[in-house]
Amino acid sequence: MFEVVIGLEVHAQLNTKSKLWCGCATSFGAKPNTNVCPVCLGLPGALPVLNKEAVHKAIQLGTAINSPINNNSVFNRKNYFYPDLPTGYQISQFEVPIVGFGEVVIDFADGTSKTIGVTRAHLENDAGKNTHASGYSKVDLNRAGTPLLEIVSEPDMRSSEEAILYMKKLHSIVRYIDISNANMQEGSFRADVNISIRPKGDTKLYTRCEIKNMNSFKFIEKAIAYEVQRQIEAWEDGIYDQEVVQETRLYDVDKNETRSMRGKEDAADYRYFPDPDLLPVVITDEMIEKYSKIPELPDAKKDRFVSEFGIKVYDANVLTSTKEMAQFFEDMMACGISGKMATTWLTTELQGRFSDGINISTSPISAIKLGSLVKAIEVGDISGNAGKKVLDYLMENDAEVSAVIEKLGLKQVSDDGAILSIIDAILEANQDKVEQYKSGKDKLFGFFVGQTMKESKGSANPQVVNKLLKERLS
Repeated sequence: MFEVVIGLEVHAQLNTKSKLWCGCATSFGAKPNTNVCPVCLGLPGALPVLNKEAVHKAIQLGTAINSPINNNSVFNRKNYFYPDLPTGYQISQFEVPIVGFGEVVIDFADGTSKTIGVTRAHLENDAGKNTHASGYSKVDLNRAGTPLLEIVSEPDMRSSEEAILYMKKLHSIVRYIDISNANMQEGSFRADVNISIRPKGDTKLYTRCEIKNMNSFKFIEKAIAYEVQRQIEAWEDGIYDQEVVQETRLYDVDKNETRSMRGKEDAADYRYFPDPDLLPVVITDEMIEKYSKIPELPDAKKDRFVSEFGIKVYDANVLTSTKEMAQFFEDMMACGISGKMATTWLTTELQGRFSDGINISTSPISAIKLGSLVKAIEVGDISGNAGKKVLDYLMENDAEVSAVIEKLGLKQVSDDGAILSIIDAILEANQDKVEQYKSGKDKLFGFFVGQTMKESKGSANPQVVNKLLKERLS
């Protein structure tokens, strides 16, 4: 039996307006090679100037993962040659990063949790983007110089499930504190996945392979599964040392396999040395105090939802999984409804009606409107089934909840007098069944309820019907 050992290097692109070392825009989707300047292009004589806002965002991340912030840190040159890196080196951090050792807590579906260590988080600039075609390649340097926070975990994860939970929690955190849009489709949040195996009970770390630039939770899971199986088969076949070498691999989505790209360098191969064009970064205690004031984080919000709104821990985890979902729920609660009903109608009824391309941010129904619908159900204006019809209508039409209830004729009758007149007529017309009920045939109660609802064309409030029938039949 084998144990899987996984560590992640997550790259979060910071949402600053300009790049890390120059004033070029960081906007996505611009015409290739237009957001560039002599600094981005690595032209002789061009000098980098540090973007202070990137430092501020690094402090916020450190605060969110309970990491110490180093008052003094150094930028280094990480030397390697690749077409999308025109300088021939990346300005990064090595020995003294801005953010020290921290932790991220992941939560499992069964209610248990696990703490994953974060070794460090350091600032560096992104490289450009290569596009490979048949027989040639193109380079777009718009992304070159964009500020990144590289968040390096300890090798604490033991399954693809843990790796995905860790990455999702980090994704949630950087969005909650608003330091990155973390758009995975645009490459703003991606990971290098380091994988090795070892016999159960062994504590040694064996050769790791790195799967580069993964920006999909689903494909990370598949890539890990393939790579783990590849390494296990190599071990069992007695060719582990030949097949599993320290290297960078890519994941082929179409073939569902990992393939070797190049040998994986050690730190010494990058020839790190302090960048001679940059002074050490000095972060004062005043700066740390100012920028460590961050919004409520997912875990704190989850605990508050449980205690304040009386919902289950599992539901609170779902509701706080994204900043947008949590805000939607809180806006619903402002309508004065119960946490349980709000959760059901948000996570089951509303989201169950989302088709491809629709999410909580693009929902055609606002939080206030959905909260108003739930309120109408709770106060007895409409039934739960009628609420579903209203929701279906609102998914296709922009209208107020009260107007839709009126338009569809769904408003419940809760007036005792109106319902009693219906009940009396039904009991009068079914005296034989009344006698049978009184003689012990309790199941006939459902018959009287059904007849009352039928006669009222479904408009009678079921709770009121039940109460008044029991009074009349007793």
